[in-house]
Amino acid sequence: MSESEDTKIETQTFKRLERLRELRIEHRDLDDVIHRLQMDLYVNEVQLRRLKKRKLMLKDQIALLESELIPDLNA
Repeated sequence: MSESEDTKIETQTFKRLERLRELRIEHRDLDDVIHRLQMDLYVNEVQLRRLKKRKLMLKDQIALLESELIPDLNA
């Protein structure tokens, strides 16, 4: 593999790791918001449901990125 290919792979990996970090932060923040809203007696159930769906979507994106970053064990 050439040096430029190595650099390209490292750059892609760094971008994926950075995106993963951002998604984890957003997931954690949503978790906090959802928890606070659930404590509210007058919570908007539609809003709460949307936030929970967004959190699940983030979880799926995180899992996908993590699986892309793990080297193929069969290689």
